[in-house]
Amino acid sequence: MKSASSQTEMDVGAATEKIAAELGLQALRVRAAVQLLTAGNTVPFIARYRKEATRGLDEVALRAIEDAWEQEQTLVARKATVLQTIEELGALTHELRSQIEACSDLRTLEAIYLPFKPKRRTRASIARERGLQPLANLLLLQQSLGEPKTVVLQRFVNADLEVPDGESALQGALDIVAEQWSDDSDTRTWLHEHALRHGQIQSQVKRGKKQEADKYEAYLQHQEPLRKIPSHRLLAMLRGEAEGVLKLSVLLDDPQALSHLKQKLIHNRDFEFHRELLSTVEDCYQRLLQPAVRSSVLQFHKEKADEEAIQVFARNLRELLLAPPAGPRVTMGIDPGFRTGCKVAVVDGTGKFLAHCTIYPTPPKNDVDAARHILLGMIKKHRVELIAIGNGTASRETDAFVGDLIREHQLSVAKVMVSESGASIYSASELAGKEFPDLDVTVRGAISIARRLQDPLAELVKTDPKSIGVGQYQHDVNQTKLRKCLERVVESCVNHVGVDLNMASVSLLSHVAGIGPALAKNIVDYRDRQGSFTNRDQLNRVPKLGKKAYEQAAGFLRIRNGDVPLDNSAVHPECYEIVNRMARKLGTDPKSLVGNAALSQKLKPEEFVDERFGMPTIQDIISELAKPGRDPRSEFRVVQFDSRVNGIQDLKPGMILEGVITNVTHFGAFVDIGVHQDALVHISQLAHQFVHDPNEVVAVGDVVKVKVLEIDAPRKRISLTRKF
Repeated sequence: MKSASSQTEMDVGAATEKIAAELGLQALRVRAAVQLLTAGNTVPFIARYRKEATRGLDEVALRAIEDAWEQEQTLVARKATVLQTIEELGALTHELRSQIEACSDLRTLEAIYLPFKPKRRTRASIARERGLQPLANLLLLQQSLGEPKTVVLQRFVNADLEVPDGESALQGALDIVAEQWSDDSDTRTWLHEHALRHGQIQSQVKRGKKQEADKYEAYLQHQEPLRKIPSHRLLAMLRGEAEGVLKLSVLLDDPQALSHLKQKLIHNRDFEFHRELLSTVEDCYQRLLQPAVRSSVLQFHKEKADEEAIQVFARNLRELLLAPPAGPRVTMGIDPGFRTGCKVAVVDGTGKFLAHCTIYPTPPKNDVDAARHILLGMIKKHRVELIAIGNGTASRETDAFVGDLIREHQLSVAKVMVSESGASIYSASELAGKEFPDLDVTVRGAISIARRLQDPLAELVKTDPKSIGVGQYQHDVNQTKLRKCLERVVESCVNHVGVDLNMASVSLLSHVAGIGPALAKNIVDYRDRQGSFTNRDQLNRVPKLGKKAYEQAAGFLRIRNGDVPLDNSAVHPECYEIVNRMARKLGTDPKSLVGNAALSQKLKPEEFVDERFGMPTIQDIISELAKPGRDPRSEFRVVQFDSRVNGIQDLKPGMILEGVITNVTHFGAFVDIGVHQDALVHISQLAHQFVHDPNEVVAVGDVVKVKVLEIDAPRKRISLTRKF
């Protein structure tokens, strides 16, 4: 008899073997990853600082293992619940227990459990209440009765139980038979797979909704195989259904399905009730199985479409968060507007708010002279180097005004159009209220626009990712999965870049591995009380920041101009002694080694490998010593919008324009060309060669040259191409 602990160990081993097979990874690597994850280590920490243990698994593989492990835990817990419930019902046989324990996925487990689930009152449950289960059992056996049908049925007639005659008894028993057939897990599994292979999805406009269906014109009378439908098309159809405009149906191959069911369920042609059972197969299929399978198949494809849409969102968000930062330069942010004017705010190189004002260079006031005077004064007073202009209402008019001012006075200032998606959400948030309690929400928005240009990552983490505008049907997908995925993307980006411990906001710090919102606030509070951190070790004095949190976070936190040069690098404090050994080997000190690429190249990695740190870690350390604290993001570049084009009315087919990719979907990419309305480059127009996935050729933030193909001004649709 194995002990409980050894049994648990066996279960973990089986689970990791299963995960390894599913993901195509070595079981040894998966087991190491699971052990590290269950010990409380974060994915960024494991990927960066535990390469020896996992043999170099990256974040993508580690996240896949993490998800698979969670699914295994969920499956184990659900099995326990199902077994307990069936046992309490007194229906748990040895065969059923074995079937449940051998189950490898939740959908199959739920199919097995279905007959034992509490049900709402059905025709079958009413028949059972009337004592007709024994008759149903006779019908299910399909064995010759040896007596007339009427005699058998008469035994179940009972006026007190509302079974007035044999016909009523038979109908009730057949209702029970139909339900038991429909609850059979093998039957449901076959029909589900049959529907996946042969099912068609059909969409039609609902009666009386044609005038409201303009945006769903492609789906007013549409049908295609479910197995081929792209995720974006299915999500669009489901949205149309949710809005009450479309009616969706799943069409199955009914004759083939019925033929299979009759062969499977009817096995005695000489049985006295053979004809009635044949009719019951059809009733079971039409009334019970068909609706259930249609629902399960749609749910299956919806989950698949959700996953694809979430991955699109995740890729786009990652590109946006890792967009090139303009850097620590004095920046002016302008939130454009017509009637209410343009809100202007200036921040210094660290993002600290300096001043704000409102100008009216656009209609209806057109107070251009005053606006020019005020803006010029602010630029000179604060020595502004960059001007960030929000890309919303009045943006092109404001951009033209600022451009004229720069040219007229020959200012050495660069102007940049910045996406303001989500800026209004941040400016009205509790976080913005705490940061700028005395400022109007519109001024907070201008500050956010300026900071987005300086460091997109540091500013965008303050906003709900769903508000940033890079998703595909983000409000239609599973919100729990979306939130989890996007939180992971933010965490990955923050730790990939690293965080300045003395400048980071609570929002930014909360995404550092091992930190979280509560510890992030404690760090900032400590910094406000004690002053700037001068070394990483001081983190151990922050209230409630224990050894584990320090271990996970320290390597991702940077301290510029601190006491320890290595604190401004990705070298983890646990490896500082290795750097000391390296310095001694070269006859110098660690301070002289940090940032000296020529010196670090003289190091031989194999000389520093020991029982704890292997070649991957040593190579990472040497690489980091050459360029400590290097920002991995690309170099900042300004997109140049065509000054002739301020709105959709200025566009003409054939125009060649420069723009920036704002969103990438499965069917193409959207481009901001400076007309308040993103234009679409369809997947077929992204490149001269065939493009299977738009992400192969473009990414959010890319500056691209495009040619205008078509303009549909009433519907605000612009088609572009890169094939010219």
